[in-house]
Amino acid sequence: MSQVAIVILNYNGKQYLEKFLPSVLAHSSGHEVWVADNASTDGSPDWLRTRHPEVHLLPLATNQGYAGGYNYALRSIRADYYVLLNSDVEVTPGWIEPVIAHLETDEQVAVCQPKIRAYHLPTHFEYAGAAGGYMDYLGYPFCRGRLFDTLEADQGQYDDIADVFWATGACLFVRAGAFHEVKGFDARFFAHMEEIDLCWRLLNQGYRITYCGFSTVYHVGGGTLHKSNPRKTFLNYRNNLIMLYKNLPSGRRWKTILMRLVLDGTSSVRFMATGAWPDVWAIVRAHFAFYGMVPELSKELKRSTYRAPLYYRSVVWEYFVNKKHLFPELPQLYRKGFPKAPKS
Repeated sequence: MSQVAIVILNYNGKQYLEKFLPSVLAHSSGHEVWVADNASTDGSPDWLRTRHPEVHLLPLATNQGYAGGYNYALRSIRADYYVLLNSDVEVTPGWIEPVIAHLETDEQVAVCQPKIRAYHLPTHFEYAGAAGGYMDYLGYPFCRGRLFDTLEADQGQYDDIADVFWATGACLFVRAGAFHEVKGFDARFFAHMEEIDLCWRLLNQGYRITYCGFSTVYHVGGGTLHKSNPRKTFLNYRNNLIMLYKNLPSGRRWKTILMRLVLDGTSSVRFMATGAWPDVWAIVRAHFAFYGMVPELSKELKRSTYRAPLYYRSVVWEYFVNKKHLFPELPQLYRKGFPKAPKS
């Protein structure tokens, strides 16, 4: 088997390392395990040196977030494949082999993710990735097994291998050569949606992004920033706009951004209704931060004739208006060559 490096990015996650690192070590025999530490202050590095000297520790001087942290770490690690693994993930026996075997069937497969189940609700898929991610034409991500906050029970409906639009950063298998070819993550994202941006750029280069349902891991989720954290709201909204601007064809770029301005305003109203004013302000700041970055982003735009396979309906409309709460219920209106939703 090709050389595989399992790389866990840690930031003040000692409690997760104590809980989940043993399962990684137990079920990853023959593979290097690294922990890249994002300047933690909770004693994580010292604990690792004392309790798990077999783990390669790569300390960073400052917290560079998910994107910058992994970029820094992976420049120093030599392997054919990287497995980017969140510290709050429990792996299972045989979790590596099916994914690597799939990656080795086709050099154009750059990224693959396993099945992601919820650690605290193990019968169901987990929010961040589920059974592989998709993106609608307005930039809203969704998954097989998860639409917005509706999680499907895993009944074997996604026990397959499928092409998807994006794979989750919670457990991301990536071909090292492809990762470095596109210069890794965009460090400006810091955290959130950087893996979707990476997958989109890889698609634009002609690579495939896939899901392998014959490997399963369990994800806690929200280990670094809680779901309701305004900082997370800011990063999600700002990074989504950056991603759309960078990757959409020129003819759709500003039309989509303007539509998102309206939709994000609507989202703010929903936050107002619940009294979540810090989140409202986070959305406003996210838009102004993005607009301030436009001159810089414009200099980096590259002409491309390839159009990544977006879902050409609004998943927001389908979910909230048409009450399509499960992935198989979505109308099957994908671009030619993109996998259709499974029949219910």
